[in-house]
Amino acid sequence: MKIICTTLLIEKSPQALPLGAACIASAIKHDPLTKDICTTELEVFSMEDRDYVSLKNEEDRIKFISNRLLAKNPQVVAFSIFVWNRIVLEKVAAVLKTKGIFCIAGGPEVTAHPESFDVFDALSCGEGEGSVPSIIYDISKGNLKSGEKRVLPSGVCQNLSFSPYLDGTLDPSEYEGALWELARGCPFKCSYCYESKGQKTVRQIPMERIQKELDLFAKKKIPQVFVLDPTYNAGKKRAIELLNLIAKKTPGTFYYFEARAEFIDRELAHAFTKIPCALQIGLQSADENVLKLVNRPFNKKQFARNIGFLNDEGVIFGLDLIYGLPGESLRGFKDGIDFAISLYPNNLETFCLSVLPGTDLFDKAKELHLTYETTPPYHVLYTDKFSKEDLAQAEKLSKACSFFYNEGRAVPWFNTICRSLKLRPAQFFAAFADYMESHKNLIESETVCSNHFEIEKIQIDFVTQQFNQKNKKNHIKAATDLIRFNGALSRTQDTGKGEAVKLSYNSEYLASQYATDLDFFVTNIKCSPCTIKTFKNGSFADWK
Repeated sequence: MKIICTTLLIEKSPQALPLGAACIASAIKHDPLTKDICTTELEVFSMEDRDYVSLKNEEDRIKFISNRLLAKNPQVVAFSIFVWNRIVLEKVAAVLKTKGIFCIAGGPEVTAHPESFDVFDALSCGEGEGSVPSIIYDISKGNLKSGEKRVLPSGVCQNLSFSPYLDGTLDPSEYEGALWELARGCPFKCSYCYESKGQKTVRQIPMERIQKELDLFAKKKIPQVFVLDPTYNAGKKRAIELLNLIAKKTPGTFYYFEARAEFIDRELAHAFTKIPCALQIGLQSADENVLKLVNRPFNKKQFARNIGFLNDEGVIFGLDLIYGLPGESLRGFKDGIDFAISLYPNNLETFCLSVLPGTDLFDKAKELHLTYETTPPYHVLYTDKFSKEDLAQAEKLSKACSFFYNEGRAVPWFNTICRSLKLRPAQFFAAFADYMESHKNLIESETVCSNHFEIEKIQIDFVTQQFNQKNKKNHIKAATDLIRFNGALSRTQDTGKGEAVKLSYNSEYLASQYATDLDFFVTNIKCSPCTIKTFKNGSFADWK
């Protein structure tokens, strides 16, 4: 039998490689029921593929995917379904079924809401490594044919020792990085997440497999690895043990972790400094009452204290916020932005709430006054406290924050300038959202979007306007220097190329604590024009 495992990615990148489909293909290759009765291939599509993008409409894209799969003459196609590809892949499966091909679907939404999937012949709920081989075995014995729908109960994979990286199913170097599983499951049950109805347990990947995968990453010189665990630091002892192992085997690889702030202490914060890495931490809201409604524990003081440990150690981290949560208003979302930015994250990611079918939030949506899209991506349309107009405003704030703060690498100086302007971060982003609207052609140009130096010019222009409006023209040179100085350091660390930067103030003062209070700075520090050179190690020196 010929089996194809497939999916449609948003993009081809380390964060979007086809790990789920590859795990199923690997399981079929190793399972005693199927390893001797079939050949298995991984066929991957991406929404950024040139051939896919060149097609003008959805019908042509469905035909393109279907024809490529049909050309391989499979008897079975197993689809890895996600929110972003469900509609297209359901239509592809419908085409394949007309040719007598048996179609299987798996993925988080299949597990959470199988009754909503009508096209496929079989649905694999839970972890498909155990169920898909059994389906294929039944097909090979003639016990199951296309058109005879089967829904397998949710289950877990009993053997986590097999790796699609180690058996060659998936080559991480093709994606310039890897998605990496260290554990499965989550100890929390946030109601907006697919894990909300899952088992409240965490199963660890065997250490032998982890060590071999690290050896492979080292051999292939993988530049970056995104760790999939929803709570990497759920167990402090193992988290530190793995950080030490990573430091030993792949010291030059950059790692991305998802972590919970409540489990961070000084020891763990220091352990993260042993490797090149960044943490992404879910804040979601700064309102404890709002988070209670989505079953997420939160202590604001503890959160701020533990994030302080990361700042003390110089660990790179980002925060997440969700707008449209039940019980929260636009004002509450703005308060969340203000609180998040006050903690100096390297990035602040903001998302519209998705009411995912099969989650606890989905079941309680009416009770919580949530009105949402009935098709992917299931975004909330409005709530009793968040109108359509407010959601539109939140989206504008989100885009302004992403462009000015995240892409603009503004963390070293953003709070300093906000304090001098007497603007809260959310107020600043609201003003910049208006600026974006009036400079839409410039900001959306390809040149600006791909060039931090061009973004910096926009930041300086906007900040200059703000200080002029506040009648603080004498602050403009200092603010401009802060932006240029830190921007050059950031670009040099990113590219390795030094830059010569003209400044109005002595660079030593710009790098000192004096520069954290712009009002004090311009009153007490005299202009001293100079040109500096930046170096990759983060240092700088006068340029002669």
